[in-house]
Amino acid sequence: MKTLSFWFDPISPYAYLAFEQLPQALEGCSYLVEYRPVLFAGLLGHWGQKGPAEIEPKRAWTFRQVAWAAHSLGIPMATPAQHPFNPLALLRLALASAPAGALPNRRVVELLMHHVWRGGADANEPLRLQALSEAVAPARDPAGGQVKAELRALTEAAVARGVFGVPAIELDGRLFWGLDALPMLRAALRGDAWFEGPGWDAAGQAPPGVVRRA
Repeated sequence: MKTLSFWFDPISPYAYLAFEQLPQALEGCSYLVEYRPVLFAGLLGHWGQKGPAEIEPKRAWTFRQVAWAAHSLGIPMATPAQHPFNPLALLRLALASAPAGALPNRRVVELLMHHVWRGGADANEPLRLQALSEAVAPARDPAGGQVKAELRALTEAAVARGVFGVPAIELDGRLFWGLDALPMLRAALRGDAWFEGPGWDAAGQAPPGVVRRA
């Protein structure tokens, strides 16, 4: 049985859709998922990028495209009342759901994803956050220093692995980024010969051309 690391931040609609679609996309495969919360803004800051919601034409396209993806996959989805928003409370709650050093389970991640992406409400509205916390029943204080340090460490670990966006799913040291990478991930899990040959490494070594300077 293979282990998958699912790096996510519930702020991402693609992370939500990939989370929902993963069981169907990998049906028949033998795998275990470790859900690893990371701060998407921290990834963006490290790699010097803007999020898709921070560039207005890209923002409009992103939400049209994810709405279509949700429709085509039959996944309920409603954009939260405010986006982007600060996801720290949700990420810390996810980690606080488990003992120190452990990771949240799928039920907890599902509660977070549905909190954000179903109903169209404000993800940080205090009464909603309180109800979510009661449903999660955290084992530790989400505002505690230990939980905050764990989130920083996970984000730093993601950067060290080369994670530049969410969702990113790691299998055998390879990263598969985004909802549309799920078929590729399935092929790797099922032992597609392409992954055993030179194709993966060779494709990642495309030589750069013109370099844009800031």
